[in-house]
Amino acid sequence: MAFESLSDKLSAVFKRLKSKGKLTEQDVKNVMREVRLALLEADVNYKVAKEFTAKVAERAVGAEVMQSLTPAQMVIKIVNEELTALMGGGDAHLSRPSSPPAIVMLCGLQGSGKTTHAGKLALMLKKEGHRPLLVAADVYRPAAIQQLKVIGEKAGVPVFEMGAEDPVKISMAAVKHAKDYGHDFVLIDTAGRLQIDEKLMDELQNIRAAVHPSDILLVVDAMTGQEAVNVAKSFDDLLNISGVILTKLDGDARGGAALSVRAVTGKPIMYAGTGEKLTDIEVFHPDRMASRILGMGDVLTLIEDAEKALDRKEAEATARKMMHEGIDLNDLLEQMRQMKKMGSMKSVLSKLPGVAQQIKDVEIDDRQIDRMEAIILSMTPRERAKPEIINSQRKRRIAAGSGMKVEDVNRLLKGYEQMRKMMKQMKKPGFRKRLAGFGRPF
Repeated sequence: MAFESLSDKLSAVFKRLKSKGKLTEQDVKNVMREVRLALLEADVNYKVAKEFTAKVAERAVGAEVMQSLTPAQMVIKIVNEELTALMGGGDAHLSRPSSPPAIVMLCGLQGSGKTTHAGKLALMLKKEGHRPLLVAADVYRPAAIQQLKVIGEKAGVPVFEMGAEDPVKISMAAVKHAKDYGHDFVLIDTAGRLQIDEKLMDELQNIRAAVHPSDILLVVDAMTGQEAVNVAKSFDDLLNISGVILTKLDGDARGGAALSVRAVTGKPIMYAGTGEKLTDIEVFHPDRMASRILGMGDVLTLIEDAEKALDRKEAEATARKMMHEGIDLNDLLEQMRQMKKMGSMKSVLSKLPGVAQQIKDVEIDDRQIDRMEAIILSMTPRERAKPEIINSQRKRRIAAGSGMKVEDVNRLLKGYEQMRKMMKQMKKPGFRKRLAGFGRPF
């Protein structure tokens, strides 16, 4: 995951800091030197890293921090605030012109994920209630038009294409088509090159002059590290981009691009690509990303993921059943299927405060849920409703039917029984009083 190495190094630095009761100015200087090295190793631009640590140091040697009872926490708070500011401070959004459609040009180098992310953005806008139109203006790369049509079909978003026609004419015709058919967003997938060249830039400038886009988004690959920042600066100098879509943040990128793009170009990261699925795109929140980098988790994004993935009515019905009747294996099966929609277990757990560091070296096998699902599906409807009837003979049959071992069936049933006991405890009035007590001050 991006930032993992940076998070580890910063956590180690702040752990040593917490062991000190009071901080001296020399302590702060030593910490900032280590923070700067950690940023440079994460491929953050040298000038950006230097200015960042200088700002933190200036605030950290103030009386408020030095005289604080918990100076280490104050320093971490300052680092968190400055990281947030470094990545843009607040969220950036697409323009909404008074007279639709909003025209969004997507540009970038070949291999950055431009076409795929055009589809991801279209699907996101569709889910928000908009009527986007994808435009196939990359007429040079073999099968680029077909790729966009396949993506558009998966996303349920129409694709406008005119074959190998001039991209400027295609873009103009697409905007007219959008106005005629009531599309409020036009997403133009422009051509990319293996490197920035004069022909590419001339074409992009001609499209911009012809359709006057409300936003120009540059798609850059986080895996390219510092080169992503150089690409962003080159495109911005010639096109005056509105913002950036940073792709492959789920990979082992060092994360320096995310911390440098805003500082170098002055343009925000608007969206982040976090996986291969069309749904794996999220609005880039600088404050939440700063929390993730510092190992504080990202509960807000986790809640949003849950709201998008889970069926609210089914979740409420299951919660009521859990509290009044208890759950059976049919309910457990449904809960596992809902959880799978939220992504990998490691991704979900990493957004919980304090958990990311604990699980970074732990291998979490997502296929375990598939195996549990196979076991439950190998049971009869009566066995799922009344697991207590499952005897040794039934366990052997279920194991054989699911391709598992009897031990696996036993493990599932034991876990289910523990869950049932916990539900019974939760229904007791005493438990609720104890739970309420956790919120009281000491």
